[in-house]
Amino acid sequence: MAKKRKYLSGIALATILTACACLLYGYTEARNIQLKELTFSSKDIPDAFIGKKIIFISDIHTDKYFAGEDVAQLVDRINERNPDIIILGGDNTRKDAEYSKPFFEEISKLKSTYGVYSVLGNHDYWEDPKLIQQGLINCGFNVCDNQSYWIKQGNDSIKIGGVGEFWEDTQILENTTKDVKPDNFCILLSHNPDYMEMMDSDNIDLMLSGHTHAGQITLFGLWAPVMPSTGHPEYLQTGQKYRYGWKEKGNTKLYVTSGIGMGGVPFRFFAKPEIVEITLVNNQ
Repeated sequence: MAKKRKYLSGIALATILTACACLLYGYTEARNIQLKELTFSSKDIPDAFIGKKIIFISDIHTDKYFAGEDVAQLVDRINERNPDIIILGGDNTRKDAEYSKPFFEEISKLKSTYGVYSVLGNHDYWEDPKLIQQGLINCGFNVCDNQSYWIKQGNDSIKIGGVGEFWEDTQILENTTKDVKPDNFCILLSHNPDYMEMMDSDNIDLMLSGHTHAGQITLFGLWAPVMPSTGHPEYLQTGQKYRYGWKEKGNTKLYVTSGIGMGGVPFRFFAKPEIVEITLVNNQ
């Protein structure tokens, strides 16, 4: 009996130590933002934009776990990369002035050649969409919720547009595609990657989304027990399909980022936060 108790005590101790190690790893991983360097090639990229760098971040979730000083460090890291275009993919900040005020103060310091482009996320709607969108406008950013913009360099140009948040807004794709020709290079922002299932245009070359946090808590990066595409039965049930990384539909390639912040719990497990740097390259 004594041996059995000793054996069970050993198992209990090992379980506790393993749980503590996992929590420590998850806490550390959530604060170790990696730089993910990618390239994107397309025959539609005009010569003037070859070699241009896009920085894409999403799901900052400014709150007590990712505060103003963290946003300041994030902005410094982005500016050090000298980006040509910066894209914010939504879920920005809590509405409380304790979080929103330092968020806007710091995020307004982003610098890029052609400006900053943004869409709102579902959490922005659950907080205060008018406050957050106006804050982004006050920063001088280009709001892409069902809006779009041409970026011109000499005689060349590319299009950046976005759709409204998939759960909380309408999606008017035509506001981006109506004046886009098949040989134009066009980028679409959608906070929720599930929108790709609904998208019916062949004129989008690159789509950028966040929302999933790559699962945030995963089984060694292979599978997430909780995904935001599930648990909402009124919406599409795409499961793990758009959890993270490159996806493709027709002529469109989608990159789903793991995002920056944590959104609820201060841990990540094999779903590292990331700053995404995409360099546009020649298709030859």
